[in-house]
Amino acid sequence: MEVVLDKQYPVSAGVDAAWTVLANMNELATCMPGAQITSEIDATHFTGSVRVKVGPAVAAFAGTIEILALDPATRTLKMMGKGADKGGSSASMELTANLVAIDATSCTLVGHAEVIVNGKFAQFGGRMMGSVSDMILAQFADVFSQKAAVVQASLAPATSAAAAPGESAAPVAAPVPAAPVVAQEFNALGLVWALVKDFFAKLFGSKR
Repeated sequence: MEVVLDKQYPVSAGVDAAWTVLANMNELATCMPGAQITSEIDATHFTGSVRVKVGPAVAAFAGTIEILALDPATRTLKMMGKGADKGGSSASMELTANLVAIDATSCTLVGHAEVIVNGKFAQFGGRMMGSVSDMILAQFADVFSQKAAVVQASLAPATSAAAAPGESAAPVAAPVPAAPVVAQEFNALGLVWALVKDFFAKLFGSKR
């Protein structure tokens, strides 16, 4: 089953700060709920894992990531990710993401992804996979924006405190970046329950 996603998300930082996050695979991976880079093979190849919880059950995918293109001029990343779990399900995603400037402190993250899912997860159908993807990507974009904002703050030039006549201005240090921002592991139980209720609501509604 294939799902195609075209999304745009606001980022609370300028393109330079946002590109610092987008171009760093280790930082980018921690924006994705339940994802982590487990090893760096070389500058463009990585291994990683993704965990998704549905109530007490956990789906764990292990796989590879390849950076196909990284263009600072257009601030564009193109990558391919592939993974599989122990139950025989597999997934692959080809992603193109780029940043579009708005002003000095904001930009837009634009993404196009083609996701192919095989195995038991494909049985959920395109509607549920689309809903799960929307929720995961929304959290990804939120964490990405937070990370970019931290970078923006750390790059802010230092200012000087006001000084009395004849005295030297006291330098003020640039803001210190906050603690690392990391996405929380995604739990799909709430989404599944919402879809079940929606299914029955439409089922009984259609019989009136």
